[in-house]
Amino acid sequence: MSAVLATLAADLAAAVTHFSARLSFETDVSDVHADLSAGDASIVVVDSRSVESWLQGHIEGALHLPTAEIAARAPAVVSREVTVVTYCWGPGCNGATRAALEFAKLGYRVKEMIGGFEYWAREGFPVVTGSGVERRPADPLTAPVHAVACGC
Repeated sequence: MSAVLATLAADLAAAVTHFSARLSFETDVSDVHADLSAGDASIVVVDSRSVESWLQGHIEGALHLPTAEIAARAPAVVSREVTVVTYCWGPGCNGATRAALEFAKLGYRVKEMIGGFEYWAREGFPVVTGSGVERRPADPLTAPVHAVACGC
């Protein structure tokens, strides 16, 4: 018997509902990069990590707003007209989820950037450090080496 099918796949209506819902809560680093590169003003990217983490490296154009400061600072620095995209370290960290929850509690439209800073850097997108803006080579296990996007 198939290990994959030991639990049957969801019926079609449930699958459409589930995957549509996931996409309404999440975005990925490639789509965020595309929007930032295009100067899309309908999103604001928020780095929810500590000051030390921010200084180690962050996404160019991101706003630094640690999770513990969101409730107090967000209304003054983030427009309610945009969709907030939160990120933290990576897939092993739920900091972006906690930050997204804080924004949602305040009434903001919000999405979490899956993959976080780790996958942003691994896909070769620009990273701001104390030395300036850096671009690392794309990791061939996470992104195409000779293309702008994965095409998925």
